[in-house]
Amino acid sequence: MPSVAEMPRTTFDETAQRVARVSRYLDVRRASETLCQPLAPDDYGLQAMPDASPSKWHLAHTTWFFETFLLKPYLRGYDVFHPQFEHLFNSYYQAIGEQYPRPQRGLLSRPTAEEVYRYRAHVDAAMRRLLTEAPPDALAEIVRRTLLGCHHEEQHQELLLTDIKYNLSVNPLRPAYRLDLPVVPAGESLPLICVDYAGGVREIGDASAEFAFDNESPRHGVYLCPFALASRLVTCGEYLAFMDAGGYQRPTFWFADGWRTACANGWQAPLYWQRIDGEWWQFTLAGMRRVNEREPVCHVSYYEADAYARFAGKRLPTEAEWEVAAAAHPVAGNFRECGFLQPLPAAVAEAPVQLFGDVWEWTQSAYAAYPGYRSPAGALGEYNGKFMVNQMVLRGGSCATPAQHVRATYRNFFYPADRWQFSGIRLAEVG
Repeated sequence: MPSVAEMPRTTFDETAQRVARVSRYLDVRRASETLCQPLAPDDYGLQAMPDASPSKWHLAHTTWFFETFLLKPYLRGYDVFHPQFEHLFNSYYQAIGEQYPRPQRGLLSRPTAEEVYRYRAHVDAAMRRLLTEAPPDALAEIVRRTLLGCHHEEQHQELLLTDIKYNLSVNPLRPAYRLDLPVVPAGESLPLICVDYAGGVREIGDASAEFAFDNESPRHGVYLCPFALASRLVTCGEYLAFMDAGGYQRPTFWFADGWRTACANGWQAPLYWQRIDGEWWQFTLAGMRRVNEREPVCHVSYYEADAYARFAGKRLPTEAEWEVAAAAHPVAGNFRECGFLQPLPAAVAEAPVQLFGDVWEWTQSAYAAYPGYRSPAGALGEYNGKFMVNQMVLRGGSCATPAQHVRATYRNFFYPADRWQFSGIRLAEVG
């Protein structure tokens, strides 16, 4: 029998790594279920518009991801929970098979939320086995896919909150998701100043972090003219000045597509704003609250963000400008873990602030492939590349984003008319 000194030192390290992987996986899975705890049974199936999926669909789809891309190919003898779930909870992966129509997800009264939770437990038990017993020759790919699945689920955790908010907002009772959320502090009126940045050739994109999505690569050089970014986000009070100046009645501020969209939808204020007895109120995840003029304006479309920038005599930043500025700062801010689930007023005068958290910041950059980008092979290659058209890039995360999910290179993307995401405005100009 070998002595302790002769025993392989990798044994403990490998065991510790497997335990850590299981722990990370289960932490992410529990976080999704914790977010759903305030829901009533009838809330799980709500779908108030095609883009806002039911909560139980998010819980099931993220489970489908692990079952489809990890358990079926890698866990010997795995028994699927339900043979038709592959069809019901496939979002857009054409290589996997047909999908149930997205606008009709709210029609699925069955499976019930209770059965979806059983589905999650079934997959979690199998994933614990896989992560503990994975064969060495497949371990690297299993770890890679598990990490991708965890970040995929964190994306859906934010979508859970944004969709819950929209789904509850159409109810005339304006029910709160949670009544125990803290009140946003009044905040101080901090001046908006311009922070100058030098031009030249700079590098952006994935810088070998622990994890990055494929759309953040490859790292590459960009040429920037000197530019300036606003020291903080645009506030509700500043946006009210745009509204009071007839911002929604003056087409000169708007792209033609934006003007048509605003007119067709009757936009007169950000999403969730309502004028009651002469005062502006907004629907939040804590129910109806008065608009705090010092907090960042939120739930505006790209069209509205650009129109405001023109009104203010500025422009929106490019995503390269934003990343160059943000890369010099730690990833810290008002994220989901802060507990407000609502943007906060800027708290310090140092500039720039609020680069991370609070609201996703619209940029003027179209969502497109970086030079040299190639979609990964197989079904997982459909994750990002197929969407690189007709959408705009947002940066920085929001008050609903998990803190560990964000980095300076992270590229979010939405259509220019979308407003239900926690999206806001930072101004820029030529330096």
